[in-house]
Amino acid sequence: MSKFYCLLLLTVLMLQVSRACEGRNHEEELKFVAARQQTENYFAYAYGYTPNLWNSLFYRPNLRYVPAVYASPYEGRTPAIPESRTNPNKNNFASSREDDEGEKTDEKEESRFAIGLAENYLSNRPVEFNSGLSTYNPWGQKIKNVLNLGPISVNPNVNYQVASFDSCTSRNGDAGICASRAVCSLFGGRSSGTCLLGLTCCVNAINTCNGAITLNNTYWQSPATTINAPSTCSLTVTLDNKRREQIKPICQVRLDFVTFTTAQPTAGNCVDTFEVGGSSNVAPVICGDNSGQHMYLDVQSSAISSTDLNLKFNFAAGIGTYPYLPRSWNIKIAMLPCGANYLAPRDCLQYFTSSSGRVSSFNWQDVASTATRQLNNQNYRICFRTELIKAQPTKATQMCLSVCSVTNGGDAFSLTTVQPGGTDVALNSATLINFAATLSAVGTTYRDTQQGTTAVCLYDFLLIAGGRDSTNVEADRYCGNALNPAAIGGPKIPPLNDPAPGGSAQSVQVCSSIVPFRLIYRTDGTEGAVTAVAASNVIGASADTANTGFCLDFQEK
Repeated sequence: MSKFYCLLLLTVLMLQVSRACEGRNHEEELKFVAARQQTENYFAYAYGYTPNLWNSLFYRPNLRYVPAVYASPYEGRTPAIPESRTNPNKNNFASSREDDEGEKTDEKEESRFAIGLAENYLSNRPVEFNSGLSTYNPWGQKIKNVLNLGPISVNPNVNYQVASFDSCTSRNGDAGICASRAVCSLFGGRSSGTCLLGLTCCVNAINTCNGAITLNNTYWQSPATTINAPSTCSLTVTLDNKRREQIKPICQVRLDFVTFTTAQPTAGNCVDTFEVGGSSNVAPVICGDNSGQHMYLDVQSSAISSTDLNLKFNFAAGIGTYPYLPRSWNIKIAMLPCGANYLAPRDCLQYFTSSSGRVSSFNWQDVASTATRQLNNQNYRICFRTELIKAQPTKATQMCLSVCSVTNGGDAFSLTTVQPGGTDVALNSATLINFAATLSAVGTTYRDTQQGTTAVCLYDFLLIAGGRDSTNVEADRYCGNALNPAAIGGPKIPPLNDPAPGGSAQSVQVCSSIVPFRLIYRTDGTEGAVTAVAASNVIGASADTANTGFCLDFQEK
């Protein structure tokens, strides 16, 4: 260690001697200025600076540039215009160039900055990494004391920045963060692809239960070992701006279910459950098949207070264990900085940022099934960004929805089972019951001549505000087995003998001009019949049969 001290002292003395050297010719001076500029750019881009969170002038996340035409790293988008970078440390370097007021600054050696970095790197407080590892140099204070012996100025805005931690995409398409190879290895990540300034694209994955992560773009994967039941498997996502790997304050977390398979629900109730705790918006409990789905979770800015998001699987007993019941998942966890223009609107569980695409309820699949796939107790908003339409080019003024085409026997729209009405109810005919179950439905209640007032789209429904068909027939609440705003209770539809609380067996395109474009999906806690209770103003409803949820193609126009 004494040799190390001697080496540091010798470095300081050499710098002092170099400052006394004069008589450089003009050509050497120009080379020096050019080299110094490269050094400034390197440290500014590679290490950035830590904002003063209590100074509004510095409370700005260092966001990647995203063009005004909504280019975004999410939903498959990438910036269409090169990034615009500004050196945040330009005023922290000594320079002979003129400042903003036209005054010359003193000529000083930039090597002071490198030594200042060394002081920060070797003596500052520990850095907590994704694995919970804390690195600390016990000789840090002694080294700092030695460095303080020389006239070394320290850049106060550079505070142990080990990497930029910007998002990147690996060679095989996985999301990662930009870091040095050494830091990536320390995090337990996998290097794949390159970033600017010699950094690598570090892909981080964790496949254990009851762990914790702090890194952006981390993949939580199911364990390779047997998943026993009953059991739980959870992961804590810690959001804290004081952590060095979270340079920018975080306001949202996006979960992308790359793969997600657990047990199917029983009568709509999840026996295996996935639930989220710690977010300000409420995420519903889900299960079944959810590959390709996503969630946006709102949190308080991590610059104000730290937040622990808890992601938890509960596996029920009595339904078999792996490998008899395959349970697997791969969830990408993206931390979205405050102020980013790709944040979802508040309280939107799902957010789509393209002019066309497909949206479906959780656990919907194009598969033939006689069991209920629709999940109970769903209540969330689905939001769509208003896009620019190339043909105009102006923002879209309406969004149109139509049921997905199915090829494997699935049902693209099935929310509530319509029952026969009038005298058909007493016949209890399977033919009439099965036909009524194919009809669309709208509205909340229906007054039947035999049964009185019954619920229609009161407990399970999809809300499309201002939804209209091509003939301008309008409705807001949709349910039944077809997407159609046709009025219910109209002329009888053969083979029915009486009008029924259904409209049509055919799905049509439904368009809404209400901006911003949103859907609300809601289901109650049972697929069974609801008994009417007049004293409590509970409206009765018939039992549902094998509801599957919905799958819709959307197009902004």
